[in-house]
Amino acid sequence: MRLSSTGSGTMARSPVRHPLFARCYARLSVGAETRLGMAGVRERLLAGLSGRVIEIGAGNGLNFAHYPGTVAEVVAIEPEPLLRKLASRAALRAQVPVDVVPGAAEALPVKSEAFDAAVLSLVLCSVRDVTRALGEVRRVLRPGGEVRFFEHGRDGGRVMTLTQQTLDRTVWPLLSGGCHLSREPVAALREAGFRLGPLRRVMLPQEGPALPASYCALGVAWRPDEPDTR
Repeated sequence: MRLSSTGSGTMARSPVRHPLFARCYARLSVGAETRLGMAGVRERLLAGLSGRVIEIGAGNGLNFAHYPGTVAEVVAIEPEPLLRKLASRAALRAQVPVDVVPGAAEALPVKSEAFDAAVLSLVLCSVRDVTRALGEVRRVLRPGGEVRFFEHGRDGGRVMTLTQQTLDRTVWPLLSGGCHLSREPVAALREAGFRLGPLRRVMLPQEGPALPASYCALGVAWRPDEPDTR
């Protein structure tokens, strides 16, 4: 199935552009695969997936090498041009078919109920509208479709939460490509109508001091089986 403008919004030329952040992220994320144990997290995130998968906010494509052979196809959405270019290169090395395309999480350029699973990996922190983005995830998943998520968010007690909120109101989004530290991704999934499954709290880095972006959740959720009437 080719992509088409049958989503909830019209395809636009790249709505996100953070060239400086993208360069820094591309360099640091590769080092984090071993230094922070991200490669192992990606393995756990994607293990057992099958069928057609949409990955939202694919970044530079570091997940692609970890998709199991049971996946028939991955459609990877990435709005930032430099990261999308790097993801396209990574797609060529993947063991499963990966199609990297531009698009925003709030208006996915794909048909409704077209995917068996969706992957959200460190993306809800930076989308412009979390509620709308998760509404799009519901739309493109078939009834009973699965969401695999690995997201960081608010945690760590009162002082850390205050630090996260202060950074969000000041310099952090400007320096980090629109990222926010104090969002609550698990609560957002629940409020969007997803049925939550197993959830694991993960600290990154696993050893050493806790940072504002250290508090992560790795888990599974499902779209309800009944047809979506939203």
